[in-house]
Amino acid sequence: MKLTLQEKPDDNSWHEALALYREAFPAEGRKPDAILDRMFEKRISMLAAGIDDGEMKAMAICGILPGPKLLLIDYLAVRETNRGQGTGTAFVSLIADWARERALDGLLIEAEAEDTAENKARIRFWEKCGFARTDYVHQYIWVPEPYRAMVLYFEPDRFAAPDGQSLFRHISEFHRRSFR
Repeated sequence: MKLTLQEKPDDNSWHEALALYREAFPAEGRKPDAILDRMFEKRISMLAAGIDDGEMKAMAICGILPGPKLLLIDYLAVRETNRGQGTGTAFVSLIADWARERALDGLLIEAEAEDTAENKARIRFWEKCGFARTDYVHQYIWVPEPYRAMVLYFEPDRFAAPDGQSLFRHISEFHRRSFR
């Protein structure tokens, strides 16, 4: 699989990524298209695409957090026909390699914290990719489900135990900039 990253996705890439995004996330669980477009226009996010055999197998919407020097993976989706085959793990590994090359300290995601089978499976996926859970559970005012930060530090010995509350301040600022 080959990784491409675009700060302002070209029309073909964005069309393919948007179809995959909509396949993976129900309408109530994703940002509106206009917000995503604005995030790219403001250059606060980028599109990561995992391409194999000329087809987008995975996509992610990411943004670099300036304070903690982390790459936030806001959304990540793997084509349904490619799930369970290691595609997502390989894609996250490519994203991590890209972030390391840019001297970032690691990757950050927010995972649903409700105790459901689906959420447990997602957390297992992220842990398989090397992410560590934080204890803090964050409750946004605009969405009903709680979230937990998960972080993958490239040099974990350089950092204290991940502080979820502090990480959510940065995640929340990213979301505020997205919706402005």
